[in-house]
Amino acid sequence: MIATIAGKIFGTKNDKIVKAYLKRVEQINALEAKYEGMDDEALKQAFNILKEEVQKELRTLDEVLNDSFAITREASKRVTGMRHHDVQMVGGLVLHEGKIAEMKTGEGKTLVATLPIILNAMTGKGVHLVTVNDYLASRDAEEMGVIYNFLGYSVGVITNDIHDDFARKAQYAADITYGTNNEFGFDYLRDNMKYAQEEKAQREHHFVIVDEVDSILIDEARTPLIISGPTNKGLENYVKANEIALTLTQATQKDEKGEVKQDSGDFVVDEKNKSVILTENGVDKAEKGFDVDNLYSLENAVLSHHIDQALKANYIFHKDVDYVVKDGEVIIIDEFTGRLSEGRRFSEGLHQALEAKEGVVVQEESQTLADITFQNYFRMYEKLAGMTGTAQTEATEFAQIYNLDVISIPTNLPITRDDKNDLIYKSEREKFEAVIAKIKELQKTGQPVLVGTASIEKSELLHELMKKEKVPHSVLNAKQHEQEAKIIENAGVKGAVTVATNMAGRGVDIKINDEVKALGGLYIIGTERHESRRIDNQLRGRSGRQGDAGASQFYLSLEDGLLRIFGSDKIKGIMERLGIEEGEHIESKMVTRAVENAQKKVENLHYESRKHILEYDDVANEQRKVVYSYRNDLLTPEYEIDTKVKSNREDYVWQILGRCDILEALPEDEYDLERLVTIIREEVFIEVPVSEFEGLDAEKIHEKVLAILVT
Repeated sequence: MIATIAGKIFGTKNDKIVKAYLKRVEQINALEAKYEGMDDEALKQAFNILKEEVQKELRTLDEVLNDSFAITREASKRVTGMRHHDVQMVGGLVLHEGKIAEMKTGEGKTLVATLPIILNAMTGKGVHLVTVNDYLASRDAEEMGVIYNFLGYSVGVITNDIHDDFARKAQYAADITYGTNNEFGFDYLRDNMKYAQEEKAQREHHFVIVDEVDSILIDEARTPLIISGPTNKGLENYVKANEIALTLTQATQKDEKGEVKQDSGDFVVDEKNKSVILTENGVDKAEKGFDVDNLYSLENAVLSHHIDQALKANYIFHKDVDYVVKDGEVIIIDEFTGRLSEGRRFSEGLHQALEAKEGVVVQEESQTLADITFQNYFRMYEKLAGMTGTAQTEATEFAQIYNLDVISIPTNLPITRDDKNDLIYKSEREKFEAVIAKIKELQKTGQPVLVGTASIEKSELLHELMKKEKVPHSVLNAKQHEQEAKIIENAGVKGAVTVATNMAGRGVDIKINDEVKALGGLYIIGTERHESRRIDNQLRGRSGRQGDAGASQFYLSLEDGLLRIFGSDKIKGIMERLGIEEGEHIESKMVTRAVENAQKKVENLHYESRKHILEYDDVANEQRKVVYSYRNDLLTPEYEIDTKVKSNREDYVWQILGRCDILEALPEDEYDLERLVTIIREEVFIEVPVSEFEGLDAEKIHEKVLAILVT
């Protein structure tokens, strides 16, 4: 409270930082008239002089920044008709300094990125811009490419449909390369599996700007990138485990403490931690189903794993929420974007368990050949920056994991959107009835509505209810992934009703005309609070861009997943005390705070999960660096591999001798020659009699073993 009051009186730390940036922007603005007066050729020549000075190390990037930013703005005015606002210039400064620029939806982040990209590409080392999908990568590269081309830069785009390695290499060789986080990460792993240096696609990791940085570095960072290969393990037990899982009964009875009674069923579902635990009854039934005496004996360990995954597949993971079945395949749904994660599979046999559950072909289990977390991939860059509309709620994680500061940049025009309090109903049915009633009310006036849902399942349920009520609408979820940009673009048209999963269509602006502004702008209806406050803020942020009119409100029920698992008891008690009747709701700031507290709990769980993944990967990352570095040496033609092999062989022999107490400092009667011949037989498959080494000192034995290894 005191901090809030002090912030209002003296200004926050963020305000002071932004003011300092605005002073730099004044210096850049002072150059506008100079560059406006130049013709195209003179402007290009002025830019080339700056670039040459940087490459010859006569001036630093910071020293040419003012001129570079001013030239970029002038180039943009000439080839796109767009002039960077002052707050966009601030965003460019933040990105150049390797920080996160938090800018609201509609503030033109795509244009902002051109400022630091053009400046940093002067070094000739390549600049990468990472987006959340192929569509945005291609769109942004094309739309901003005219500015880059005007100033003499080449532009590349890495998308999923480029399969030729040398075509990819050409895209990375460009001065500026756009692409998705998955493509950049997988290319890094694939490069480190190549057998020749010239086959590698990527070059150095110099400077990267991550668009929608919270989505990529936070949301998607819980799942590492993995390149897999077959394990040749049998698949029949997945189907058997699924059959057994379906015969088991969930324990649901609770004791006086509210905890589930173990003896009331065969397994207990822990929704908070997304796990399923077999009870003693369940173990007995599983043993009978598999026809084994002990499910947890060493030889049956794989069976216990199969039954655990089968139970998770049936009781934790839900069709059209966590995955879809498309063309006979189980495809993961990204829980934060609502998009299909083509080509990615759940690990540790869970994907096979889902395939068995859905009755599709169970594909071969895989083993990891190469993997890396997004955290460790993006920390390889010399300079990392990011931009998004929502980052402050995760500022601590950005600072601790990535050493990134978050700077909140004010909007070009004040936000006028009306963010209303949440409405809470007793049941999901009542909630959806209220949502449809509100949509009908808005449709009468022609005010467009964007309805956000937490899953495909809920969007399709709402779709069916709206069809019954004859409400014209469009549905956008992972199943209509290809058309998402077009559907989202039209969400601001008069009378439009659009149902979207989470943040499907993220990165696409919803523009409204003056007639819609007069009607109140785009009305956002959230049908469920997401586990992350950022996702809710992103949904709200689709309305009220660039000072437009707009409104937002969330409709919740006690049956919603978040409230059911994390704290509906308090809200339920309030509703009962107030005597809330059928179809009625409660609306108060206290209830909204209770919901936000539940979200904070889940956010903290996810943060801990990401932190643990990173801790494990940090260990592997040190090994990864050493192995990949050595591998790169081996692929270099000048590398003297014979010398290295000889050195390694000598070290290996000394290491063997050390294990057998054959050291120069020890007397010969303490040498364990029996162990030496055993190690040689077991590790290098060569039979040597002990007599070969008798009477020799440590140096001579070393020479003898070396001679044996090279023959």
